[in-house]
Amino acid sequence: MTSERLDQPRALRRSLRPHYDPEAFGRLSEQIARFLGTGRFLVYMTVFVVVWAAWNIAVPSSLAFDPYPYIFLTLMLSLQASYAAPLILLAQNRQDDRDRVQYQQDREAAERTQAEIEYLTREIAGLRLALNEVATRDYLRAELGRLAEELRERR
Repeated sequence: MTSERLDQPRALRRSLRPHYDPEAFGRLSEQIARFLGTGRFLVYMTVFVVVWAAWNIAVPSSLAFDPYPYIFLTLMLSLQASYAAPLILLAQNRQDDRDRVQYQQDREAAERTQAEIEYLTREIAGLRLALNEVATRDYLRAELGRLAEELRERR
């Protein structure tokens, strides 16, 4: 099943180029890049190089397939590095894209939160103003006490 992106126009299928799913290729490149960055990979590569060198040193020259300068080993390691670098860059680009989307979502959430805080601040200020205009129990008692005093003085 191929996943077509809805935000991009469909590509014409008339070309003779092979088609591949960029998402699947991207996921594979991320898995490979993730593996290349582990200690396990370093151990495997070290064991591979040591076994290669040991085989070509210890066995008779008729069975050694890569004599001392290890030209073929150098070619193999260069080939591995030439594939590893673009795969790592592709994985980093995908991570940058995810980070960019996450940043945009975080910024939108922060803007919504800021708008809510400003709204609540205005509401609290309005409530404070409204409460200043409301007669409190202490105020009513003081006013009634003053009126009672005035009535007593008039009598």
